[in-house]
Amino acid sequence: MGGCGHAMTALPDRPRLAFMASHNGSNMRAIVAACRDGTLSADPVLLVSNNRECGAMAWAADHGLTTAHLSAKVTGSEDALDVAIAECLTAHRIDLVVLAGYMRKLGPRTIAGFPNRILNVHPALLPKFGGRGMYGNFVHEAVLSAGDSVSGATIHIVDGEYDHGAIVAQAEVPVEAGDTPETLAARVQAKERELFPETLRQIVARTIDLDTPAKRPSAPD
Repeated sequence: MGGCGHAMTALPDRPRLAFMASHNGSNMRAIVAACRDGTLSADPVLLVSNNRECGAMAWAADHGLTTAHLSAKVTGSEDALDVAIAECLTAHRIDLVVLAGYMRKLGPRTIAGFPNRILNVHPALLPKFGGRGMYGNFVHEAVLSAGDSVSGATIHIVDGEYDHGAIVAQAEVPVEAGDTPETLAARVQAKERELFPETLRQIVARTIDLDTPAKRPSAPD
């Protein structure tokens, strides 16, 4: 396959979406629903997963998306996986890549092939509570341990570091008395399912420009 030069150009009026997920892909489901009900002008095309048995794979196949099971075990190495993912996205003429609970770090070829076109959602208000090992309930445990009164969700551009790329959108949720990691997670996940489709709507409407994203804010005091 050739390179992914199309990703450097302006997004089309109706971008083609790929999702990457390792588990249930709840944000993928919310975004596909928005596409199908006409509230998001985009075409959900492809799901790539490293987990053949995950709920996201079955759901995507049932809802008309092409699915691809790609992992280092399948391809033989992390480098080969990086090439395979980049080529798969290119072959399907993908304009935007949405990480919906994808639990692997993307390789340099994929990131370079789709500059400013890969989005991830993180279950906290970055730059707090991000980085290697900060995923799932580990994030919510850290928020509760810190005694913060507010948490939330962050959508950011994916670069070569964990939870590091420029922030595109954030939404807050309250941390309530008596919260457990599980109750906080449920509140944050519900907010994610609202935030991601709405952020994509703004990207398609060009009220958010992924090529000139806001600078990463400093960590709050």
